[in-house]
Amino acid sequence: MTSAITIADLADLPAVERGEALEEVLAPRFRAALLMTEDDDLPPDRSFFDLGLTSLGLTDLKQDIEGLLGCEIDATVLFNSPTLESLIGYLVDLAERVAIQ
Repeated sequence: MTSAITIADLADLPAVERGEALEEVLAPRFRAALLMTEDDDLPPDRSFFDLGLTSLGLTDLKQDIEGLLGCEIDATVLFNSPTLESLIGYLVDLAERVAIQ
């Protein structure tokens, strides 16, 4: 898997690079949880649940990502809009708030 990155690291990146950096780190974790190979397509706008992830699996991933990034993720973000695209958008916004502080 791609090396770790914290939310503070993201805040230090130029805004245009944050989403790409997150996708590089998060996509392999979601592929692994979905039993996909590195070559399998992970549509960023498709629901994790439609792809086969369970709520328990998503909760485990949430905890993994929180540990990786060093921040808390609002569970409603993952369950109300369960796509990689939405999660990345949420985390980019969070990094922006950290960068402003």
